[in-house]
Amino acid sequence: MTRLLKEALEKVSQLPQERQDELARMLIDTAASDLNPYMLSDEDRAVIEERLANPVYATDEDVAGMWKRWGL
Repeated sequence: MTRLLKEALEKVSQLPQERQDELARMLIDTAASDLNPYMLSDEDRAVIEERLANPVYATDEDVAGMWKRWGL
């Protein structure tokens, strides 16, 4: 454990229990996402690569229709 983390935990320990629990959950969630990053499946990767290779852009008519629907 680093010196900075020890210092942070000492300060957090002085907070009300509810706030300590909230911060602990945040730390656990952050550590979990770092330890278990999301891995794309081969299928997901193929779909992303296909869409990047063949992007679909909004036409002027699409944009005009959006503005009209929003009354702008």
